[in-house]
Amino acid sequence: MSIRHGLLALLERGPRYGSQLRTEFESRTGSTWPLNVGQVYTTLNRLERDGMVAQGGEDDAGHALYAITDSGRAELKKWFEKPVDRTSPARDELAIKLAMAVGAPGVDIRAVIQSQRRHTVKAMQDYTRLKAQALAALESGESRERDDVAWLLVLEQLIFQTEAEARWLDHCEARLIRLSTAAVGTTGLSDRPGSDTGPGTGSDTGEARPPDSAGTSSQNARRAPLR
Repeated sequence: MSIRHGLLALLERGPRYGSQLRTEFESRTGSTWPLNVGQVYTTLNRLERDGMVAQGGEDDAGHALYAITDSGRAELKKWFEKPVDRTSPARDELAIKLAMAVGAPGVDIRAVIQSQRRHTVKAMQDYTRLKAQALAALESGESRERDDVAWLLVLEQLIFQTEAEARWLDHCEARLIRLSTAAVGTTGLSDRPGSDTGPGTGSDTGEARPPDSAGTSSQNARRAPLR
């Protein structure tokens, strides 16, 4: 998340002080990525050092005001025009957790997947409910339209993201079931009396755990429908 560019975008609307920037940033994003005042002022100091903002007096309450410079406007324009780089994706804790769980002693990876799926589906349902509330506020005219439209876009991104995560978890569990079944079949073939292959020439992956009788956990948790 680029806090510096977010602050520059807010400063383009006029001079602001630190806690005001924090409030407006969180209002625009629905507090999805909360900031503390220390983060804001640290970022402002770096932007000032880089010549992208400058202090411009104080307001009536004595708060130091920051204003965007021409260099800051050029940087902001470049940020809006340049696509977000996806060639070096951010570390994803869930992907790392499942990668480490594969073959880890004492870890039931399917239990890890099912636990995560329940959490993901609950989050998706919560985001969908918030989306309905945001749409109702916009349609009723009771919202601060710019901030609420921005929040709606963030919410819809979160919904799509959690929906994709739930599908990926379904895929991971199905993949493990297929691999487990294939490993059991290979082991059974090599151990069968009269087989052309002798013991020990089948799978070397060790004992395979067959799928449980409950089937995939998509039967246990359904994704919330999106509108």
